[in-house]
Amino acid sequence: MKPSSEFDIIVYGATGFTGQLVAEYLAQHYVGKTDPKWAMAGRNLEKLASVRDAIGAPAGTALIKADASDPASLKAMVDRTRSVLTTVGPYQLYGTELVAACAASGTDYLDLCGEPLWMRQMIDKHEAAAKASGARIVFSCGFDSLPFELGAFYVQDAAKRGFGAPAARVKGRVRDMRGTFSGGTAASARATFEAVAKDLSLVALLKDPFVLTPGFEGPKQPPGNRPMLEEDLQSWAAPFVMATINTRNIHRSNMLMGFPYGKEFIYDEMVLTGPGEKGEANARRVMAANTEKTGPNSPRPGEGPSKEERENGRYDLLYVAIAPDGRQVRASVKGDRDPGYGSTSKMIAECAPVARRAESFGRYLDSGRGHGQPSDQAARRSRRPDVRGRDVIPRFLFKHDRIGKPVPTFPDRALRRAGNHRRTSSPSPLP
Repeated sequence: MKPSSEFDIIVYGATGFTGQLVAEYLAQHYVGKTDPKWAMAGRNLEKLASVRDAIGAPAGTALIKADASDPASLKAMVDRTRSVLTTVGPYQLYGTELVAACAASGTDYLDLCGEPLWMRQMIDKHEAAAKASGARIVFSCGFDSLPFELGAFYVQDAAKRGFGAPAARVKGRVRDMRGTFSGGTAASARATFEAVAKDLSLVALLKDPFVLTPGFEGPKQPPGNRPMLEEDLQSWAAPFVMATINTRNIHRSNMLMGFPYGKEFIYDEMVLTGPGEKGEANARRVMAANTEKTGPNSPRPGEGPSKEERENGRYDLLYVAIAPDGRQVRASVKGDRDPGYGSTSKMIAECAPVARRAESFGRYLDSGRGHGQPSDQAARRSRRPDVRGRDVIPRFLFKHDRIGKPVPTFPDRALRRAGNHRRTSSPSPLP
């Protein structure tokens, strides 16, 4: 991160549906003199001013004109800030020049990307530049994939306490999810399918669970592409539409942190649909619905649920770590709002301030090993209780790899403000 700039955060895409929610969240929670200084950016200054007034942001909130089709405007924007938080997708269509500008200038970049092929392209093209400039390029800072990384991290922490070692096998399961499928996510999926149709060589990369871990190929992973009965969970399970991005991000985090989950780590995600014939029927309906979510009737970018719908949404994720002898520990991550909008806007909004504060945790970065993961002793020192008495570890212990996912935990202040994640875990193995 740059040592100093005119702004700490610029929300790029602030006139879009999700961008407005992010800017509104910052306007409500970061208005103090000691809070990060932030600005709003987009293609149209008049629309930006209208959004600024509508969300109740201070009249002095800066407005910046920037356009994905104008690299010079992007460079001018990133030169003014320490970090850019972008909601402008699909990123493979509108994000490439912004990543390049941030990597070159040393500006931190955070997005909501769920497009693994494009992410791999950006890693290959810009990792060296990001390392040289000090930029921290962090993809997937929303519902894909932060809660899922939290679950994997939490359950492995419980496994270390219960088993004495991390679990080589972890299951991520969606127990409940209420909310609207994101129009931006649907658009990203369509753009990916179109790219693959034009270049069939991308099919193998799209199917590769280790597409985001260049230079490392782990063990064979469960396909998760059809309904199945899970006897240990006493439930049928269906394919989860976001597993193709979440699983890739979690494997990349494992690599960037120095393989705390092990090099033989096996991880998958599915949706639990219940026991018996009804559970099986539900699983098949979920599988059919997954196809419709990216079809012609899916929501469009810029569309989204009402405030009431966003606030009434929720999700409940179950994580199961399995020891070689069959013992289990379990953890859960729960969110209190619509996953695709209400929760996502809070999560990415908190990521940028956390990135700014993460400089104070620089002693945990280990350039000698090239990964920067905290040692067990450092992690213990950094734990501190939040207002609910739970232990949390500073989330953004950024790696010197510079492009990738950060350590997946929130600091106490962000956790309180986001109000999003509730952790429960079994401190000892379950039968």
